Amino acid sequence: MPLFPILDKKDTRSGFGAGLLELGKTNPNVVALCADLTGSLKMDAFAKEFPDRFFQVGIAEANMMGIAAGLTVGGKIPFTGTFANFSTGRVYDQIRQSIAYSDKNVKICASHAGLTLGEDGATHQILEDIGLMKMLPGMTVINTCDYNQTKAATIAIAAHHGPVYLRFGRPVVPNFMPADMNFEIGKALTLCDGSDVSIFATGHLVWQALVAQEVLKEKGINAEIINIHTIKPFDVNAVIASVKKTGCAVTAEEHQFNGGLGDSVSQALARFFPAPVEYVGVNDSFGESGTPEQLMVKYGLSSNNIVEAALKVIARRKA
Repeated sequence: MPLFPILDKKDTRSGFGAGLLELGKTNPNVVALCADLTGSLKMDAFAKEFPDRFFQVGIAEANMMGIAAGLTVGGKIPFTGTFANFSTGRVYDQIRQSIAYSDKNVKICASHAGLTLGEDGATHQILEDIGLMKMLPGMTVINTCDYNQTKAATIAIAAHHGPVYLRFGRPVVPNFMPADMNFEIGKALTLCDGSDVSIFATGHLVWQALVAQEVLKEKGINAEIINIHTIKPFDVNAVIASVKKTGCAVTAEEHQFNGGLGDSVSQALARFFPAPVEYVGVNDSFGESGTPEQLMVKYGLSSNNIVEAALKVIARRKA
């Protein structure tokens, strides 16, 4: 059993809904927009309690981004909600031109990201969204691991001025971060200290990394587990400090190798402290239809894959 006990199991999108509702009660400038997926994004409680601050845009995601950008001019803090594929790929031009380029204070909140969207298949399972968004100048990119962290991040980004991409998911997953956690944008969280290998994980893979840490411990390997909830701005100092102790790294993410957490870690190490890195992620492939559990195993995103990557990178370090 990992050092962090499971408090309960919840979907991360519900953490977003809870955080948005709390913001509605404390910040009158927070408004919400949804593209015909109010229930799926768990925005219904906010819509019911603050109907004058909720805008159902319909299946018109590009228009939603334009409206959100306009609302910031009047001092509002708009939170947009739809699936991750529609939040990024479908509206990239609008985000680039109307939000990022002019540094609009829009919070782009994206559910159903990655393979764990499951049965909806490859057309909805975007695996390149982190790369798309982190390449935009000035864009903050956050990928949370459980319900509590998603709720805390939702509340925190309202106080941050500038465009934010907040990524979360549909499946019920272990909820293990403290309910009263303080979410600090751009600050990695060390969950377990270690000396043999650094495992940098984000999103749903954080729990898998904690499970892997226990397996590695049984093999006599002391793994350091770091939760990289903020992909941009990236906590380079945390990465370098950890790898200086361990000499090697594994990255774990529900995203393509290209453009994701692995790229960010590798860039930091290449610039400041060269060391071997192994990736756990999707290797240049679209997804397919299946249960989240089936897909995580088939595409190599399980705790077993993290263990294998750790053993491989330790062997490379010693070679």
